[in-house]
Amino acid sequence: MAIFEIADVRIAGISACVPKNILSNQDYNWISQKERDLLIRMIGVESRHVADKGQTCSDLCFQAAEQLLDKTGWDRSEINLLIFVSQSRDYLIPSTSAILQDRLKLPKTCITLDINLGCSGYVYGLSVIGSLMKTTGIQKSLMLVGDISTVTSAYRDKSTYPLFGDAATATALELKPGYPPMQFNLQTDGSGYEAIIIYDGGGRNLTSKKSFNVKKYGDGIYRNRLQTALNGIEVFNFSLREVVPNIKTTLNHFHRSLDEFDFLLFHQANRLINETLRKMLKVNPERVPYSLKDFGNTSCASIPLTMLSQIRDVLRDKPQKLLLSAFGVGLSWGTALIETDCIVIPEITEQEIIPLKSDKE
Repeated sequence: MAIFEIADVRIAGISACVPKNILSNQDYNWISQKERDLLIRMIGVESRHVADKGQTCSDLCFQAAEQLLDKTGWDRSEINLLIFVSQSRDYLIPSTSAILQDRLKLPKTCITLDINLGCSGYVYGLSVIGSLMKTTGIQKSLMLVGDISTVTSAYRDKSTYPLFGDAATATALELKPGYPPMQFNLQTDGSGYEAIIIYDGGGRNLTSKKSFNVKKYGDGIYRNRLQTALNGIEVFNFSLREVVPNIKTTLNHFHRSLDEFDFLLFHQANRLINETLRKMLKVNPERVPYSLKDFGNTSCASIPLTMLSQIRDVLRDKPQKLLLSAFGVGLSWGTALIETDCIVIPEITEQEIIPLKSDKE
């Protein structure tokens, strides 16, 4: 099993940036007012930050990273590792992490790496960046995590459009001998890859004229093959089947108790799933913060965004023990047990659309 720990790596700070544009689900006129009210109660999403045309995940990551570097006072020449965790890359090639290395003016000695993960991305990303730091001795690194999920959500698909929001985060990590280990339990089940999928546009199904044909897939669900298909029942069943056992196995393996953790931070899938998981674990609501109401499901950014929007002051002012649980697209899921120690955690920033120079071709 992929159960392991990484010592001597500390989270020094976390920041986040979201698009300035906000959409309310009360204005979602594709469905009736009665259905809107029911949907909001079920998924817990009242409004979402939505990227404008031309606004990318890397734009938001860049601003989050700039803010964090300013607040930490880090010397950019000392940052030798940058990882970009996202399903919303700038181009098919090259890697977005390489573009961000140049944009952030990090040294050419910097390792850059893209990780194509969604819902489980923050937990998986911590394990990758922590492992690289520990094995290479790299002292300082940046992990940029986020998604622009609304770009591929069809307005006439009530299963996805009201759920997803856009956000990006930056996490600064440093090597600190003697710091308590981050402990992980990571899992994958690729047999469920179609539960959340965009069928066309990759190497398996190249984009064609048929990719743009809109079809009906259910009541109130119309989309084309370049837009996100979400099997809600399958995702719900998967979450209830796998998440709690993963958490319990992690705790048992490391001889930890759920009671010792100050907060349990779930990926913000939807309120029905998360509340069901919370009740299965018998955890009090005060220890399970939500960011769904104002941000929606922000994919891999949802855990750090919840940290910033819901428990920022606590994380900034005193040490905390956190249990992170991420699950979804892949299918992939995992638990991370981490400790924080008065980290730098600035307020969430909002970004307006920034005109970008045109590509040469």
